[in-house]
Amino acid sequence: MINAAYANVVLKDGELLQKENLNRDYLMELDSKALLQNFYLEAGIGQNFGAKAMKHGGWEDPTCQLRGHFLGHYLSACAMRYFEYKDEEILAKANAIVHELAICQKENGGLWAASIPEKYFYWIARGKAVWAPHYTVHKTFMGLLDMYRYTGNEEALEIAKKFSVWFYDFVKDKTREEMDSILEYETGGMLEIWADFYEFTKDDMYKELIAKYDRRAFFDPLLEHIDALTNMHANTTIPEIIGCARVYEETGNERYRDIVINYWDLAVSERGAFVTGGQTMGEIWTPPHSMEARLGEKNQEHCTVYNMMRLADILFRWSGDSKYLEYIEQNLYNGIMAQGYYQTGHTNGQTPEYPEDGLITYFLPMHAACRKGWGSKFGDFFCCHGTLVQANAAHNRFLYYQKDDVIYTGVFADSRAEFDINGKQLIIEQHRDSLSGSFHSSSTSSAGHAINEKTRIYQHHPDIRLQIFDIRTTEDVKMTIKLRKPQWVHTEAILTINGEHAPIVITEDGFVSVDRVWKNGDVISWALPMDIYCSKLEGSEDTVAFSYGPYALAGITDEERVLIDYGKSPEELLGHDTEREWGSWKDTFKTRYQDRGFRLIPIKDIGYEKYQLYFQLMSR
Repeated sequence: MINAAYANVVLKDGELLQKENLNRDYLMELDSKALLQNFYLEAGIGQNFGAKAMKHGGWEDPTCQLRGHFLGHYLSACAMRYFEYKDEEILAKANAIVHELAICQKENGGLWAASIPEKYFYWIARGKAVWAPHYTVHKTFMGLLDMYRYTGNEEALEIAKKFSVWFYDFVKDKTREEMDSILEYETGGMLEIWADFYEFTKDDMYKELIAKYDRRAFFDPLLEHIDALTNMHANTTIPEIIGCARVYEETGNERYRDIVINYWDLAVSERGAFVTGGQTMGEIWTPPHSMEARLGEKNQEHCTVYNMMRLADILFRWSGDSKYLEYIEQNLYNGIMAQGYYQTGHTNGQTPEYPEDGLITYFLPMHAACRKGWGSKFGDFFCCHGTLVQANAAHNRFLYYQKDDVIYTGVFADSRAEFDINGKQLIIEQHRDSLSGSFHSSSTSSAGHAINEKTRIYQHHPDIRLQIFDIRTTEDVKMTIKLRKPQWVHTEAILTINGEHAPIVITEDGFVSVDRVWKNGDVISWALPMDIYCSKLEGSEDTVAFSYGPYALAGITDEERVLIDYGKSPEELLGHDTEREWGSWKDTFKTRYQDRGFRLIPIKDIGYEKYQLYFQLMSR
């Protein structure tokens, strides 16, 4: 199996680093006592908070049945941040929270470690509706196990092991029919948790729990390739399928592998997607190839984006097929980056019309003249707050993968990666050459401006993504580098090695394989043309969206707009707008030939403006 290589990848990409740093600031800003408030209440610690208490609201309010769900996401994010940066400050904060959970568990009798009462589970066992108790406790388990996996916190594992005994006692005598009824309530990633426990402990108790949490009513139709997804809640099922993937990896049971593969086919390959890569509306799966009737306020829930990216990562590691990396890239730029940690600035002397930052959008609206809705830091804590901090904890994921002496490139980003190739050490320094010829970033940056011939050669936007890979090694290394050929490249890419052109042969898995003996100082140049292209709205013949490379473009407009083609192709209706700013090329566009024009920018750069993603085309 292919392995993710992010343990030794140092991120240097400015845009992704900005998201990581904002995420760290948020993790540090949140008060530990407020994060623990519902665990303290459940354990009877400090019951009398009073009006002056530190308290989080929204879904973390003590009256919400999902209260406490966020803390598990929080611990996972801290653990992943530590794994990437060895950030001791954030580890200390997370370790202290884990220790407080141990105190709460002791006060609860030694097993129970949740923010909600045990009776919620007795209620669902007898059919009384409760809002997803398994979902809530799964987050606590997830955070504890990630603290063990990524930081080595033994106390976290011990809490989780004791907590799991409560669940074993709860389900061990349940019949299949009783479990089927219980599993109709959203279970989150409980199946994944039991597989993780089995990996860590090899205790057969967790195999029994896996069997109990096998939701055959859902999994069996998937095995028969029956669409059990349309109009069903998407993020109920995605964590269950990730659980199936983990069970397959830890037990080798191929039934679970087949469930995962069929799920992907039914959810993605045979369903289609919006231009952003998302596939949901109102938290449910849209009908296959029928997105036209599903443009609304509640498209593309952030949680589904994050979890489907996790699933795509698993399937790539199983198969080596680049289509899964294409999915990750599309959803990273047009989902994760479009829905979290928005930040912009304004020109000196201007007063901004809208706020200059935003935390998290639950959904990504897609109807005409829509607007993103940004959640608050302390008063909402809906589910996507949790996946926000996880998704932005460590963006060095998805950049590289390795299998023996083969290295795969994933998402392109400035970075430094170390690899062990048959005992030989090799470093790849990757950066994007902007072809701008200047590093002058703003009116307040250094006045230094060296003469560079690129400013003369590329007088206008070059429409190229040029990735440079510098090889560093103390001894020659024979290996294969597989360069991803993105699906958004529609004209000829150019590959050079040490300045000499190399042939481009696309393999069945979507990569260009370069197999040679690599020497210190070798340089790969991978030039990927970027252009404007259209994709039809699934289910419509005359409605399209525009993209530029991997970026979905949003038109800034206060009203629904229709585009007249005037005998032109759709792609000819857009042209570069404000293409250059100081030393940077800008990926911004404007309409052509229309009576009233408007601008289009990547959806990831939209903040509070009203926008439109899909446009009806009319001939004249």
